[in-house]
Amino acid sequence: MNNNRMALVAGVLIGAAGILGGLFLSGQTGPEARQQPAEEKPLYWVAPMDSNYRRDGPGKSPMGMDLVPVYASQRQAGVVEIAPQVVNNLGVRTTRARRDSLKQLIRTVGYVKYNEDRLIHIHPRVEGWVEKLHVKASGDPVARGQAIYALYSPELVNAQEEFVLALRRDNERLLQAAEDRLRALQLDDDFIAALKRQKTVQQTVTFRSPQQGVVDNLNIREGFFVGPDTTLMSIGALDDVWVEAEIFESQAAMVAIGQPVEMQLDYLPGRLWRGQVDYIYPSLEASTRTLRVRLRFDNADGQLRPNMFARIRIETGDNSERIIIPREALIRTGKQDRVVLALGDGQFKSIAVTAGRIAGDSVEILAGLEAGEEIVASAQFLLDSESSKSSDFKRMEPARTQAMEHDMGHDMEPGMEHDMDHDMDHDMDHNMEPGMEHGEGHVHD
Repeated sequence: MNNNRMALVAGVLIGAAGILGGLFLSGQTGPEARQQPAEEKPLYWVAPMDSNYRRDGPGKSPMGMDLVPVYASQRQAGVVEIAPQVVNNLGVRTTRARRDSLKQLIRTVGYVKYNEDRLIHIHPRVEGWVEKLHVKASGDPVARGQAIYALYSPELVNAQEEFVLALRRDNERLLQAAEDRLRALQLDDDFIAALKRQKTVQQTVTFRSPQQGVVDNLNIREGFFVGPDTTLMSIGALDDVWVEAEIFESQAAMVAIGQPVEMQLDYLPGRLWRGQVDYIYPSLEASTRTLRVRLRFDNADGQLRPNMFARIRIETGDNSERIIIPREALIRTGKQDRVVLALGDGQFKSIAVTAGRIAGDSVEILAGLEAGEEIVASAQFLLDSESSKSSDFKRMEPARTQAMEHDMGHDMEPGMEHDMDHDMDHDMDHNMEPGMEHGEGHVHD
């Protein structure tokens, strides 16, 4: 009887071992354990820690790890497969990332003003009275050498008398000193030459315009008493002009000195002026959070006049090449930017990218995408959603398998193993004939 019991126990153990072996073998033949056929060639190689890092052959990842081959028969996490008719129904349209320069057009407004480098302020060098004013209002055009005002000043009279006295004495040192004083008081060469010839002191001295331009900020009238601290007027040249414009704080890094600029005015529709950025002011306007930029334009025909309103276009960017994609292909979320790769054969995958500047309908990609890769430009939001769910489910599979194994091995209540052994022994004892558990039989005669 003891041998029969041993045989029954051995059968139970063999059955349990068969079940565990089946589970073990089935686990080893799962998707993760299958080997790639020897004849299949890798599509590309990726970094173990970053699937966006791809190369055409084996090598090292940026972290120093060996690149992992990816085969056509493998299904990556996040890859979505869509039937061709569904792709057509969704209206999926693709394009390729390209290398190109990124130029952005900034549109703003500005106002024409004088070129302040050529704006001359007129001050007398002596005190006196304005006897005659030859210009009547701001905006009057003047030519170089044209009379603008006449001044009576006792100091000017004394300076002329010293010069005439030096002439009569024929003293070269005194004559040179007197002439230098007249020049310092802004008397021109013609006036000094006439004084030398005539030797006659002028009570009223006429002053002339130092350049061709337009009178601005006229502050005097005839009879005014003026001195060196009095700004009589300003004369601005209009051969070229400045235009002051404002740009937003976010556009400040895009503008540089020398960039080309286009300008249009309402009073001459259809005409286009071309200039360049001349100066960028160092600080922002506190109230508007805008940055002032100064533009320079030629004005040979004098059509541009101060305080005219102008519409400005500034072309920013350089000729350096960078990765460019259409703006519509970029998926912007609160956490990251993404694009959808078109892998071919109806397969799509959403990947994270780092977006840079946006210029019109184009976006600069700083990281995550290579030139030539095919991406989805329409219906990408649906594909991105499906790809994200596919990736999430893929990540859940190992956890789910581990949880099942954990449940099978460790989720029994305390004492259940002992109860199972006790029940098995009880069943075996119950099926034995009476007296077998004692190890000996009784022979009845």
